Amino acid sequence: MTRRRPPAELPTSVRRSGTESEASSPSAQPHVPVLLEEVVAALSTDGGLAVDGTFGAGGYTRALLDRDPALQVVAIDRDPTAIAAGQSLVAESRGRLRLVPGRFGNLDTLLAEAGVAQADQVVLDIGVSSMQLDVPERGFSFRNDGPLDMRMGGDGPSAADIVNESDETVLADIIYHYGEERRSRAVARAIHEARRRGRIETTAQLAELVAGVVRAEPGSHIHPATRTFQGLRIAVNDELGELVRALHAAERVLTPGGRLAVVTFHSLEDRIVKQFFAARSGRSAQGSRHLPGAPAEVVRSFNLVTKGPVLPSEAETARNPRARSAKLRAAERTESDVPEPLAALTALASLPEAARGGQRR
Repeated sequence: MTRRRPPAELPTSVRRSGTESEASSPSAQPHVPVLLEEVVAALSTDGGLAVDGTFGAGGYTRALLDRDPALQVVAIDRDPTAIAAGQSLVAESRGRLRLVPGRFGNLDTLLAEAGVAQADQVVLDIGVSSMQLDVPERGFSFRNDGPLDMRMGGDGPSAADIVNESDETVLADIIYHYGEERRSRAVARAIHEARRRGRIETTAQLAELVAGVVRAEPGSHIHPATRTFQGLRIAVNDELGELVRALHAAERVLTPGGRLAVVTFHSLEDRIVKQFFAARSGRSAQGSRHLPGAPAEVVRSFNLVTKGPVLPSEAETARNPRARSAKLRAAERTESDVPEPLAALTALASLPEAARGGQRR
């Protein structure tokens, strides 16, 4: 029987809502890991192996290595620039860090290929990094003009491909469902009309086009193109699908008593994580197992470590404006078998069937 550790005491943080937008300052700033102390406290295990599924600039990885001299870390990133930049930390770690290129949705497969069967900690920091936002050539931001790219891994269709080649209805659904833009139909219509005159190739072109049909809210500092850019970025990188696969992969590799900590930055990501933990901890509403045709008894594969989202303090958001919409949720793996993947989460991460089929509704 595996001995249980009591949940760690998390540092107190102020719960406040964040706006899903880029940093208020247009100047480049180094990537600062969000909720770092809270993440380390939530993981709260000694020794063993940790997986940083979203290495980025290595902030969480470095903190975990510094906290526990006995800990080994496998860090994953789909961005080749992050892998290259992380080699200095690999050397500094003296054999305690392995840096693996790949998508975190495949973290169980990547670990197996690295000769690792199980992990004691998994941390996922979802979304785009400051290094990606602040480099115009990557095409993630409208603050500085650049090619309309947005690919984290540099492979597959770019944002320009989607904008210029997708059906108008598909575009509208991407912008509405992934960007949560209420004026999605008007944006898609404007894009459709503009591309008749020529391809939309740069971030400035698209931002100007969107600003022509989406009005900035009074008193808001959010650029009218923010939600459209968010929707396209999520579609280009299949970010929500990757998140769903990563949650299930972490569930498969974590040892009993192992911890999973996930930091999200907008409501779509947080909704998926919240529903995953609710279902896997038995907190979701369930039918009675005594009723004919009722669902089988729930397999509780996780116990919650955070009872609700942990949000950054006012001091942290003052230091790092990009932290303002962050939410941390964490849970501890039980000894139960791995249940079947949650089909409802896959549906939540997907576009409506009509949009995915390219058909008009």
